[in-house]
Amino acid sequence: MSRIFQPLTDHATWRRWSFMVVGGGLLMPYWFLGMLVLPLLPYGDSVAVTVTAMLVLPTVGTFITGLVPIVRVLEGSMARELLGGPAAALGPGPSRSWESRSRTGAWFSLHLLTGVLVSGPSLAVPPLAFVLLAAPLVRWDESFLDAWGWQVSWQQWFGPAGGLLALAALLAWIVAAGRVMARLAPRFLGPSADERLAESEARAVRLAERNRLARELHDSVGHALSVVTLQAGAAGRVLDTDPAFAREALGAIEDSARSALEDLDHVLGLLREDSTPRTAPQLTLADLGRLLEQTRIAGVRLDAEVDPEVAHVPAAVSREAYRIVQEGLTNALRHAGKVPVRLRVGIRDDRLEIDMSNPLGAPAEGAGHGGGRGLGGIRERVTVLRGRMTAGPAEGRWRMDVSLPLGHG
Repeated sequence: MSRIFQPLTDHATWRRWSFMVVGGGLLMPYWFLGMLVLPLLPYGDSVAVTVTAMLVLPTVGTFITGLVPIVRVLEGSMARELLGGPAAALGPGPSRSWESRSRTGAWFSLHLLTGVLVSGPSLAVPPLAFVLLAAPLVRWDESFLDAWGWQVSWQQWFGPAGGLLALAALLAWIVAAGRVMARLAPRFLGPSADERLAESEARAVRLAERNRLARELHDSVGHALSVVTLQAGAAGRVLDTDPAFAREALGAIEDSARSALEDLDHVLGLLREDSTPRTAPQLTLADLGRLLEQTRIAGVRLDAEVDPEVAHVPAAVSREAYRIVQEGLTNALRHAGKVPVRLRVGIRDDRLEIDMSNPLGAPAEGAGHGGGRGLGGIRERVTVLRGRMTAGPAEGRWRMDVSLPLGHG
């Protein structure tokens, strides 16, 4: 029994009813326009012509109105707020193609037509049902009953039943029409195939950008924090015995922290949609000297040979190669500790070669462990540049060899 009366208390029923009644009201100007045009038509006094014109003219008028781009936005907003259900996810922008405009025009016509078919019974049935329900309690004038074609006995016994049936039929019609409109709304107002493809591509671009930012943040800030941790530990151990080295380490800590803050500020600025565009830190192989110096101050014995010609490689390769070296040094600090690191960066056969190795060892105290993204991030960069990479233990050492084509970028 509760399921029978549930639509009466369901807010969705009356929100959908409101949506359809609004459509019925919007159809009135088109109906009046049809009445103005009707006398101008040939045989306008014919019943067939009148009925046809009063059906066709409003339908054509509403369809043409639906071709206006902003109608899709307004109808989508109303459908989302009032129809709910499958239509709750609608968020259409203005119509940008004739395919979406034609669907919007058809929907607008359907909305207004359904509105009339719901508004009319909503106005007529409740008064009629009231008359039928009150029939046994009222002494009706015979002329009134005759005008409606009712007999007194019928009115006394079947009037209330007819009133309840009329109200139930009206409620069922409102519920059914509302559900059908909620189901049809996404088909008429939803994105087209081209719009879905464009949205999918935009989503893929946003995801790739977020992944790139996460990789940049991991590489730059992760390296800075690893270096800062080791530098702070080294400075603390020699603070009394070697104040000069301690001051140098503290200066390097300041530089590393400032660099990390700049990178972090840049990434947060990109994630803040209302911010003004910022210029990304463009560290390249030309900045490699500063990175190597910070690593040495952290206590790492670094044997580095960098070909001066690498400062002239293409910008895209240079930026990614810098991050690869940075992450490689970070991995050495985290996973092997203060072991000697050998680094070679040079150009061979029109390719940029990066060779890094270090003895296998225990992680340095306070160095911590990374989140496992280091090598994965390097591999992603190498793949984007169509390069080659090998990494793993070999003869008691950890080796990482990267080869990047200079023709890319």
